[in-house]
Amino acid sequence: MSENVILSEVSGHVGLLTINRPKVHNALSTLVLLELERAFIALEKDPEVRVIVFTGAGEKAFVAGGDLAEMISRDGITHYQEFAEDIHRVFRRIEVSDKPTIAAVNGYALGGGTELLLSLDIRLLADNAELALPEIGLGVFPGAGGTQRMIRQVPPCIAKELMFSGRRFKAEEALRIGLVNRVVPNAELLNEAMGLAAQIAEKSPLVLKLMKRALRDGINMPMEAALAHEQAMIGLAFDTQDAQEGMAAFLEKRKANFKGR
Repeated sequence: MSENVILSEVSGHVGLLTINRPKVHNALSTLVLLELERAFIALEKDPEVRVIVFTGAGEKAFVAGGDLAEMISRDGITHYQEFAEDIHRVFRRIEVSDKPTIAAVNGYALGGGTELLLSLDIRLLADNAELALPEIGLGVFPGAGGTQRMIRQVPPCIAKELMFSGRRFKAEEALRIGLVNRVVPNAELLNEAMGLAAQIAEKSPLVLKLMKRALRDGINMPMEAALAHEQAMIGLAFDTQDAQEGMAAFLEKRKANFKGR
């Protein structure tokens, strides 16, 4: 990757993406976003990769927001046409991916860092992590999907208070309001995330894909339509070799060997 702003590696069936700009707390520039998009698509298309983990380089930050030095150089229309277009496209591509994603938040996740977290399926936070959507203090507001994702993921009154005040909140509060899955000691974070990813990667990648589609699409449907969509997805799941393997393994009291077929 150019300038190594994104590090990408594969371990077993797990892909790990590391945003690698520790000197600027892994701030998101246009270059970082484009490289993140390329690296993510490569892992998404890799048939050996079943789960993708995101983290930040260094000991201080997951992603400390957008690159303000770059952003301040744009007027509103330019920002809308360039950086905002990129970040919305990249985060949405990650959010709707058929492969499960996990955040390993190893420090500050501010602004765009919290917005990236909101786009990921499962969120693990180090005990020293802090989140925030602080854009109001800069005279703007969250513009990388933060307003829309936050208010859909926590009670609206909490989402509004966090965005109106822009205050930072610690890992334990993020857990309490249901924004993240768990808080772990910082030294154990990446091992915990990779272990969880490996556990998920043992499951059928094809069935994970169908389930993600049932969850992703159904949440925006009326209940009757969502149930019909679920019925269609589970019908497809039952027609896979993996379903036959899973049920046979259960009856034979052995571990299933899913092939994604």
